[in-house]
Amino acid sequence: MIGDQKITPEHLSRRAIVYLRQSSEGQVRNNHESRSLQYALADRAKSLGFHEVETIDADLGSSAAVAAKRREGFERMLGAVAGGAVGLILSRELSRLLRTDRDFCQLVELCQFFGTLIGDEENVYDTSRMDDQLVLGIKATMSVVELKVLQLRLAQGKENKAKRGELHPRLPPGYVWDGVGSVVKDPNQRVQEAIALVFAKFRETWSIRQTFKWFRDNDVELPVTRARGGRIEVVFQVPRLSFVGYVLHNPFYAGAYTWGRRATGVVWCDGVLRKRQRAPTAPDAARVFIREHHEGYLDWAAFEEIQRMIRRNDQRRGSGESVGAVRAGHGLFAGLLRCGRCGRRIHVRYWGKSGTKARYLCTGDYASNGGRYCLGFGGALLDRHLGDEVVRVLSPLGIEASLLAAEQLASRTDERRDAIQRQITQLEYDSTRAREQYDAVDARNRLVATELERRWNVKLEELEHARASLAELDARRRPASPEERLTLLSLGSHFAQAWKHPACPIELKKRILRSVIEEALVVDAQPGRLSVVVHWKGGVHTAFEIEKPDPAKANRTTDEDVEVIRKMAPRHGDDAIARALNKLGRRTGKGRPWSLVAVKTARRNHGIEGRSRSIDDPDVLSLHGAARLTGTSNTTITKLVEAGVLPMRQAVPFAPWEILRADLESDRVQAILDHLERTGRLVLGDTSGASPGQPLLFPTEVER
Repeated sequence: MIGDQKITPEHLSRRAIVYLRQSSEGQVRNNHESRSLQYALADRAKSLGFHEVETIDADLGSSAAVAAKRREGFERMLGAVAGGAVGLILSRELSRLLRTDRDFCQLVELCQFFGTLIGDEENVYDTSRMDDQLVLGIKATMSVVELKVLQLRLAQGKENKAKRGELHPRLPPGYVWDGVGSVVKDPNQRVQEAIALVFAKFRETWSIRQTFKWFRDNDVELPVTRARGGRIEVVFQVPRLSFVGYVLHNPFYAGAYTWGRRATGVVWCDGVLRKRQRAPTAPDAARVFIREHHEGYLDWAAFEEIQRMIRRNDQRRGSGESVGAVRAGHGLFAGLLRCGRCGRRIHVRYWGKSGTKARYLCTGDYASNGGRYCLGFGGALLDRHLGDEVVRVLSPLGIEASLLAAEQLASRTDERRDAIQRQITQLEYDSTRAREQYDAVDARNRLVATELERRWNVKLEELEHARASLAELDARRRPASPEERLTLLSLGSHFAQAWKHPACPIELKKRILRSVIEEALVVDAQPGRLSVVVHWKGGVHTAFEIEKPDPAKANRTTDEDVEVIRKMAPRHGDDAIARALNKLGRRTGKGRPWSLVAVKTARRNHGIEGRSRSIDDPDVLSLHGAARLTGTSNTTITKLVEAGVLPMRQAVPFAPWEILRADLESDRVQAILDHLERTGRLVLGDTSGASPGQPLLFPTEVER
């Protein structure tokens, strides 16, 4: 036996393990003395007689609390104990080894079974002895309680400081501390205007992604905070999508202070406890909420409106106010329609050859239970009627809107140009400062002078690039001409024409609709009819009914076209019928030109007998056939028909002429044609009594 008779030769034949742990990365960086004392335990193990000592420091910076991440070093130590190769585990304090009852029970059970001792800075414990096990249990309980007490004290101190609005781990870009410890806007005007531009662009685009795309496509930089050299500094860079979303979601920019919006919970995941941060609550539902804490970049009402717009764009959450972001789909009222029968949102689907025809559908129980759609109808008719209603309501306000637009056009500045100009101002200061630093250094100290010269050149290159971008932008800019201003003013009095003009962007129409319409309820209470109730912003309602679009009728051949086909089919082929319909300016039910196949399909659908190609009839001639038979021209036959000399039938306008051979061979027609043959002149009158060479009193002549 050695010492207190706990360490036996069997223990000394194995190796000793010195286990090190610190709870956070900050402790690892700052608490060097604590780490040195833990490493010194290796000397204690050797003084106890152990020749082989292993130090496990893989868990430096790892917490041992409940639901903390895996401790690789602790698990490796347990594996070594289970292999029977460890005689002693040394840790400066028991709290370094464990902070939970689960870890304590697991460690003591293994050490007791494999005969491994546990030691700290002062004592060695044999887990097979009741007294030592009792002491270890008390120390383990104290370790667990100590952690809880420390956490509670820290949390209470944090919350108390947060209630005063003074707890700021890091201020967001756009804010700094002043000399008396208050939060104020960054005095840098470039920073202020860049943050304000984010909110202004979102109000124009109605979308976080489109706002981000504007900054990226125009190469406009935004301020972000970075930790450098132990302090926080602001740098400008082209933003990421996540940063734009962070700015738009952050209530701090609305002058409000919040704390405790994201609670942390413990969940059971893959057989272990994990800490998970829950979704953030609404700002006014946070544990600490101070409305007018500091000066904001926008007021609270504007911030809440932006949050409503963002929620309306988010269809993944399935909230009642979600309508989706404004996109280029042709369904004008996508996201604004609600089924008056079941209350669900009506979705839009696109179909047709080009995929642009909108059809509105209420899924009902179809998606979840395999049932039927609750409501479905084509979107063109409803979009047209609701669009006309919007035009009727907004037209009286058109003049006022035009005047306001003209004023904004006159005072509007190019946001991108302003951003580049602010960047140039900043770069001019940075390059001047870099030059001054270069001038201040001794030129003989080349190690320093070379680096300062390089920094100066970098700033000069950035400045030159920014000036080139500004010059290029100015070359493309031009002020609005007087004609353009008059056109803008005239749009107010012609709002309906501007709305229906093909060049009017569909995205602009959707933004107008979502600005004035809360939602519209649609129900097919009567067969073949749709009842629509429009809920305008402000609480006013408008109700009307329209005929429910019938897809079959929408693509059906019109009665007029069927009548043309019916008249021509007995004598003419589908090719001639298609030519006649196209010359009449008619189109199929799908809006396409008529073809031989389309005519054939229409005949089959309406039970009309006919043939694909026209068949020549020797007794009935066309215009060209009559001219060929008589050896004359089409003009000659046309003149005979117009003069009433030659009868002609035509099923419909632009259909082929039908001239009977018997009429063409009549005595009167033959006399005219014989005279034409002899004299070369077409005389549309009686030529039987005329002397050769004697002119007629009222001749009608056509050169052959």
